[in-house]
Amino acid sequence: MTIEKIIFGAGCFWGVEATFRGVPGVCNVTCGYAGGHTSYPTYRDVCSDQTGHAEVVLVEYDPSLISLERLLDAFWNCHNPTTFNRQGPDIGSQYRSVIFFYSPQQEVAAKLSRDALQQSGHWRDPIVTEILPATKFYPAEEEHQRYFEKHGLH
Repeated sequence: MTIEKIIFGAGCFWGVEATFRGVPGVCNVTCGYAGGHTSYPTYRDVCSDQTGHAEVVLVEYDPSLISLERLLDAFWNCHNPTTFNRQGPDIGSQYRSVIFFYSPQQEVAAKLSRDALQQSGHWRDPIVTEILPATKFYPAEEEHQRYFEKHGLH
């Protein structure tokens, strides 16, 4: 079995994690931080909006069970990709919409899906999602893993 990974940022990582945990073919989801300029950031550091990191989830999946396109559909459908540095009431660069890819194939698929969604007219405003090469991923503290499950919210 081959496992692949991709990183998604779509606002607060608790809800994004819960979304991807429910997708068949996803083997594991880890809340964390990526895209910043500091090493080993904490939740408090990232929430200061000074580290450059986004709240993200590392999604590990089996491509024989789920296509990257299906994962991208789940990503686009779990947030508003047209709001810059915010999702709902959460404001700051840590809540930005971002895809960190690990391969050229993932980059192409992400850009094609973004462009198709933009052209579909589903969103009136431009999609502002960043599509970037994967950077160092830092797992979030244990209390942020499976947050909704631990608190009876999902």
